[in-house]
This record gives sequence, C-alpha cells and structure tokens, in this order.
Amino acid sequence: MSKKNQHQDPEQTVEQALNTTEQLIEKYKKPLLYGAIAIIAIAAIGFAYQHLYRKPLINEALAQTFMAEQHFRSDSFALALNGDGNSLGFAQIIDEYGNKAGEAIYLYAGVSELHLGNYESAIAYLKKYNGKDPVLKARSISNIGDAYAGLENYKEAVSNYLKAADFADNAFAAGYLLKAGIIYEELGDTAKALEAYNKIKDKYPQSVEGFDIDKYISRLAK
Repeated sequence: MSKKNQHQDPEQTVEQALNTTEQLIEKYKKPLLYGAIAIIAIAAIGFAYQHLYRKPLINEALAQTFMAEQHFRSDSFALALNGDGNSLGFAQIIDEYGNKAGEAIYLYAGVSELHLGNYESAIAYLKKYNGKDPVLKARSISNIGDAYAGLENYKEAVSNYLKAADFADNAFAAGYLLKAGIIYEELGDTAKALEAYNKIKDKYPQSVEGFDIDKYISRLAK
C-alpha cells in the first residue's frame, strides 16, 4: 500500500464519513422517524392516562367513599356496604372503581359483610385486601378467622387467628391468640388452647387479655 493511501487527507476522511452517515440516515429515515413518533406517542398516552383519566378517577373514587365511611363509623353497615340512595356504598365503589380509592376499601367492605352475617362475601373481600400496614393486615386476617368461625369452619378460623397473631407482633396479637384458644376449646383440643393462653401470659402480660388470662388457664388446668 502506498504512503499516499496510508496518509489520506483528513478533510477527505471527514467528507467520506459524512457521506456515509447521510446515506445511512436516508436509508433508515422512515424507521427512525416512525420510532421517534412511537416513543412520543407512548409518552403522551402515559401522561394522558395518569393525569386525564387515572388521577381524576382516583379522586372521584375517594370522594365516593366519604359517606360510606361515615355510615361505617356509625355502625350502619348495610348503608356503608350498599349505599343510601344518594351516595355509593363500598360494594358499588369496588364494582365501579376497583381499588382506586385505596386497598382499605376491601377491608371496609369485608368488615361490613362480616357484621351483616354474610360470611362468604366477607372472606372474599378480606382476602383481596393487600395493604402495607402490618397491623391492619393482621386485623384483616383475624376478620377472616371470624368469618370462618361464623361458618363453623373452626379449623380455618383458628388457622387464621394464629396467622394474624404471628403476622404483626403487637398488643392486638393477644386478642387473636385468645380467639384461637377459645376455638381450640370448641374443637376439644385443651392442650392447644392452653398453649395459646400461656403464650398470652408470657408475651403479652400487660395486654387487656393478659390481665384476665389466668382464669382461662386455671379453668383448663383443673
């Protein structure tokens, strides 16, 4: 190879590179253009969904829950669940908005159904609750246990009470263990009942259940 070819004029090299780039752009102009348009369109759709559809829908769902929560707090569970004719109830809000008003909507609906004696529906709602608060999650599990107890499915009931007690280690756990002990007694399993009661005595002596737990233990220890 000659020295002339080895030491090509820099300007000529740049010119050749530019020509090559122009040819590539010309060749792939349409695909590049379509790709850019697609990216912009996807971004626009995402923005529109969040701000023009999802956000207003969330706000609307939250607004609808206000009266339902008021009914719930006043123990008017039928109105809380099914509405009062002027405002929606939790069941209708879930049907229309899903969980856009927040995960607690399932907990409200489940507890309402539980108080109304609709145990299967209560279990269905409560199992959908997936909130991040461990105390409320434990409460929802215990409420599932209550629904199973209402159905006289005591094995599932006690299983959920124990699960609730283990899920969040707090003073409420003593109440779940007490429920488990009572159900074990219903099942005729005195040893398991005593185990639950003694756990309250050892771990939660300062709880409300802890102050009275000795009478449960002494009754079974006779």
